[in-house]
Amino acid sequence: MTKGPEPARTRLSAQRIGAHLATWRKLQSLTAEQVADRAGVSRDTLRRLERGETTVGIAVFLNVARVLGTLDRVVEALDPYETDLGRARADVSLPKRVRP
Repeated sequence: MTKGPEPARTRLSAQRIGAHLATWRKLQSLTAEQVADRAGVSRDTLRRLERGETTVGIAVFLNVARVLGTLDRVVEALDPYETDLGRARADVSLPKRVRP
């Protein structure tokens, strides 16, 4: 399967997420080296994530978010049951909600 062009909105969202992660790191006075070490990734990989490169894997993103203390917020932001639609459709046959 040939990969098509990356949508501009996806690229811009990745750049915004990367910038947000870099800001969280700086607000906590952490160096890129410290965050990379704690997340179990190379400094180069962290820099690629912070630049918004979409080739960085989701595990890297989640580990960096964990190190920065934002992982729970990321998970909650995607919880469909925290939306009006999710609450309205909760009685429909959907997979059970995953709890930590």
